[in-house]
Amino acid sequence: MKTNSDSTTEVVFQGISGAPGLAFGPVYLWRKNKLIVPKHSGQNPAVELDRLNLALQAASSQLQGLSDQLAIEGHTAEAAVFLAHIELVNDRGLQRRVQTALASGTNVESIWDETVEKYAKQLEAMPDPTFALRAADLRDVSERVLRILMNEPVQVKALTQPSVVIAQDLTPSETVGLNKEFVLAFCTASGGPTSHTAILAKALCLPAVVSLGEKLMEVAIGTPLLVDGSKGTVTVSPDETTLKDFLSRSSQATALSKIELASAKLPATTQDGITFEIVANIGGEKDARSALEFGAEGVGLFRTEFVFLDRSSSPSDEEQLEAYRAVLREMGQRPVVIRTLDAGGDKELTYLEMPPEANPFLGERAIRLCLSRPELFKQQLRALLRAGAGHNLRIMFPMIATMAELRNAKALFEEARIEVLSMGYTLPESVQVGIMVEIPSTAIMADRFATEVDFFSIGTNDLTQYSLAADRTNPKVAYLNDHCHPAILRLIAQTTKAAHNAGIWVGVCGEMAGDPDAIPLLVGLGIDELSMSPGLIPHAKSLIRELNMKQAVSLAQDAMEKDSAAEVRECVRQQRSEI
Repeated sequence: MKTNSDSTTEVVFQGISGAPGLAFGPVYLWRKNKLIVPKHSGQNPAVELDRLNLALQAASSQLQGLSDQLAIEGHTAEAAVFLAHIELVNDRGLQRRVQTALASGTNVESIWDETVEKYAKQLEAMPDPTFALRAADLRDVSERVLRILMNEPVQVKALTQPSVVIAQDLTPSETVGLNKEFVLAFCTASGGPTSHTAILAKALCLPAVVSLGEKLMEVAIGTPLLVDGSKGTVTVSPDETTLKDFLSRSSQATALSKIELASAKLPATTQDGITFEIVANIGGEKDARSALEFGAEGVGLFRTEFVFLDRSSSPSDEEQLEAYRAVLREMGQRPVVIRTLDAGGDKELTYLEMPPEANPFLGERAIRLCLSRPELFKQQLRALLRAGAGHNLRIMFPMIATMAELRNAKALFEEARIEVLSMGYTLPESVQVGIMVEIPSTAIMADRFATEVDFFSIGTNDLTQYSLAADRTNPKVAYLNDHCHPAILRLIAQTTKAAHNAGIWVGVCGEMAGDPDAIPLLVGLGIDELSMSPGLIPHAKSLIRELNMKQAVSLAQDAMEKDSAAEVRECVRQQRSEI
């Protein structure tokens, strides 16, 4: 927090960018009303258990409704959050614990609350910070169930005017419960750039700043607030000069957004004639349709795990076929990179019997999971090959760490290809097979991997967290998790050089691809394709059209010699201001 020297009232909070954009409006302070859970003698355990089962069914129905609504609106990734909550509601282990505890004769509300809280604390005590986020989700689900048991309405904050929402943090249920028509921006005292608040803000194209600190909660309701989601700053009670500058920037940004959207379907060509492919990250057919509206030239990352979520069993060949075919149809002959199943880590599939791991992000996930279940993997590959006939299909294996993993995956791909042929189905004329470069070992050995694949796609989210040993879901180390760090730039440079020496193309599909500070660096490092959230495409294309390749190359070289991500970003912003 900093106080402006020109004013005694203006205060600037420095946080972390959750979603880009500018906003100005009065504070709407969200404080959670504590739910008082009664404790008394209950009815007989069987009756209390029946009450719980009815509440769990009602909670599942509510969560499914929220998920369906978000999916209808095209927010596939956000919809999946509530599908994960349904899995928590249906956690058999948790239900058994409650059933056992009901033998004490205490009412089910108290037993449920105590059991869940004990379970949540166990998760928080585990060494992997990912489990702390899981504990927060569990408490969110628990409150929903308790409110049903107690006949208490779900807490809803009725916004009556456009406002900047301030909160300690927001659960998925709370963010969805807000009247989005009046939300100008989200600001949270805690949370990180991958928190539910940040995810939803990006989906709604609203600014968000997170990790602003406890002092934020002392700001009075109605206080005027300026939010700069790109810089991660919040200005409280801005003075006249600051406000005038801000409103001018906001007006320019609005006008620029309209211009950028109008030209979004034009190519991203630099001032000196170099064109880059700009594609979208999607989770399904609706996302694909939205991507085209924003000017996407294809799909750089289709996250197929959403086909596998919210189920009691693995999707069949035919179910997968239709899901993949729907996206490919929407894209016509445009390139579509489809990532094979990337489950594990923070994406559990209950029907696969995945036991808890102390460090799930370093455990059996993604390609490791698929290689340990070859029939599941081949089932997906068969569906992809069948769907790809007549389309520009590119298949990508996630989290490849060793040459053996790549070769095993390619061998299973060949088996699946032969099986599809033997079934009498038509194969695509050609299918590119590539890998995600998201583990440092793969980037370091990129020259070897490049000889065995058709393309690389750099997953900067995981590459950054693994390289800097900073869990991207942990707000306590969020300050470390910056993809503009010189070490990440060097790994990208090494990967790109290896790819081009081998005659293959290389893209970026992580958050870095849509970061305005990072785009000039990626252009300068020689990246061929950038894949991002659809809404970011118009600005990314506009930015590239302003660049000169010679200057971008020089900028990237200078950036790799800096000591920190902050220095890199300052270097980029300085050059952009001179254009």
